Amino acid sequence: MTKSGIRRINGLAGLGIALLAWPALSNTTAIDQQSFLYPEERHETIGEIITQFVQKSHYNHVAVDDELSSRVFDVFIESLDRNRMYLLAGDIEYFESLRYDLDDVVKSKPMDPVFEMFQIYQTRVRERLTFALTQLEDEPDFSLDETYQFDRSEEPWVESSAELDEIWRKRVKNDALNLELEEEPWEKTQEVLTKRYKGYLRRLNQVNNDDVFERFMNSFAHALDPHSSYMGPRNSEEYRIQMSLSYFGIGASLQTEDDFVKIAGIIPGGPAAADGSLKPEDRITGVAQGVDSEVVDVIGWRLDDVVDLIRGPADTVVRLEIIPANSLPGSPKKFIDLTRGQVKLEEQAAKGEVIETQRDGRDWSIGVIDVPSFYRDYRALSNGDKDYTSTTKDVKRLIGELEEEGIDGLVLDLRGNGGGHLTEATALSGLFIDNGPVVQLRNSSGRISRLDDPDPVARVAYNGPLVVLVDRYSASASEIFAAAIQDYNRGVIVGQQTFGKGTVQNLYSLDQYIRPDGDKGYGQLTLTIGKYYRVTGESTQHRGVDPDIILPSHINAEIVGESVRDSALPWDTVQTTRFRSGEPLTSTIESLTATHAERAEDDPNIRFQLDVIEATREMTSQKSLSLNKAVRTAEREEELQKRLDRENERRAALELEPIASLDDLEEDEFPDISLEQATGIVTDLATLREIASQPPQAAQVQP
Repeated sequence: MTKSGIRRINGLAGLGIALLAWPALSNTTAIDQQSFLYPEERHETIGEIITQFVQKSHYNHVAVDDELSSRVFDVFIESLDRNRMYLLAGDIEYFESLRYDLDDVVKSKPMDPVFEMFQIYQTRVRERLTFALTQLEDEPDFSLDETYQFDRSEEPWVESSAELDEIWRKRVKNDALNLELEEEPWEKTQEVLTKRYKGYLRRLNQVNNDDVFERFMNSFAHALDPHSSYMGPRNSEEYRIQMSLSYFGIGASLQTEDDFVKIAGIIPGGPAAADGSLKPEDRITGVAQGVDSEVVDVIGWRLDDVVDLIRGPADTVVRLEIIPANSLPGSPKKFIDLTRGQVKLEEQAAKGEVIETQRDGRDWSIGVIDVPSFYRDYRALSNGDKDYTSTTKDVKRLIGELEEEGIDGLVLDLRGNGGGHLTEATALSGLFIDNGPVVQLRNSSGRISRLDDPDPVARVAYNGPLVVLVDRYSASASEIFAAAIQDYNRGVIVGQQTFGKGTVQNLYSLDQYIRPDGDKGYGQLTLTIGKYYRVTGESTQHRGVDPDIILPSHINAEIVGESVRDSALPWDTVQTTRFRSGEPLTSTIESLTATHAERAEDDPNIRFQLDVIEATREMTSQKSLSLNKAVRTAEREEELQKRLDRENERRAALELEPIASLDDLEEDEFPDISLEQATGIVTDLATLREIASQPPQAAQVQP
């Protein structure tokens, strides 16, 4: 008998013991309905080699011990049931006996306990969905005054199945009410929800051994830090396809959260970026092949199944049904039509424009360069092509073109720029500062290396008034560049505190270290091996870059960014490296801040933006919803009316014609408020520079 065969028998015996000790297991649940899951011999091999990599190469030299085991335990439970909708308090109590055993499981012992935990979870999910289907037999009474708490992540674990039944009765009622609010008849609601719950059950039965193992090993990696991860063979191949850009999709990265597939990021140069309608944190609820095709409900689907639906032939349309970011469950859905295509390097390229502003009766020309990512065409470079595409080369060319048009100041827009090639961050910094260090890098052995301007003999490409515009989604290489500009006193950083991703990762293809087991392979490990530091010695990790002038933003920093992740590596410092900064900008920034604040008080667009941010914060602080249809309808209508009133108040202040409905508002007619503020600040900066450059006697003349 094979070793795997012995494991399987042991696993069955272990599950039998669990069923005897397992509290409140429904008698109606048949074990033979479940696909039996068990650890394979290869999983133990992968666990052992990953443990070696972690202990030798992770930045923190993490000890795989009881302390780590406890963290892995919590992350794994959260990955299974973050919202506490399936497992019972007794299940968690039973699992607790394994809290300090998971380090031994990863290092050398069979993984039967992990699979047993998953099997219990899987059975609980099946119980809930089976119960949910029974609730569709009769139409709920939507006139009752009941409340559904949709966010239970901070609630205690439920003690009994009867309590979970009540929670799920309300959940099903809420799912039905969401469809009722779209004026769907009960028969259609029954059909949609029956298909949704049965589909979830079907996908639950399709979970295989590698799926369970990958979920656990990802929990192990995420307990180290948010950017370390493990991908099994199937997802490793998916990653390879994405990196080769050899498929046609929408150009967005996706992740699952609870029962939804969520937009994690928009890839520069892709169809979603070009369209501009899809935003990070949007949740996909349905997918249709074309504008007129039926929308397939994808709530509760596996991530890879949703990806397969979204992908398709080039130049074909995929329709996404989404709940916009920061919206409550049951909010009106939105449809976005995207034409599938490849992510193209040339469409990632930086773009420039000139915006005219006025100050004290004079016209000023402000150049704006949008830098969506830090890109470099390494394939062309390796082939000896001197005209290879790169962020630095494109920005340098655009600066030349803008200066030919006679710009008075420059805004470099890094909003939403998630990073890219480190070499481009250092090279781009060199366009604005004299030769010197840009960033420091400390590896897992503690060795610190310094990365300087790669072209120290080249002249500074632009030395005029400079503002760098950032937001919470500006990360990694964007933060390195913004920090260098700030530390050298070369420009003014405006916007929102950046993401705080100041770590370096390395990808290990495990097939290179272990002889492949048949056709399956072993997957890949991404491990954090280093940390970035500013020339001042401060890390960009966790804290990111604080702007010199803060602008309001709809991105909630309390839920987005490195600092909200439990396992994020901390902020710290190393020794300052030698560098020569420009004259301090403290008094200049104080003056710019005061002028900006004065101008903002009278700006209808800024007042509108602040009102929207406050309304969104209030809405997203809710954790429950009414299950009364009349109440929900009234709340929805009230919210739409408030949005319309805010828009018309803005339009009235700007002497624009009011609109009768939000449907009358064109997407492209709404201003980019943050960019308007940034161009205003750089105009102020140019004004101050002009005054400072005048002879003393001329500067004293009053108009």
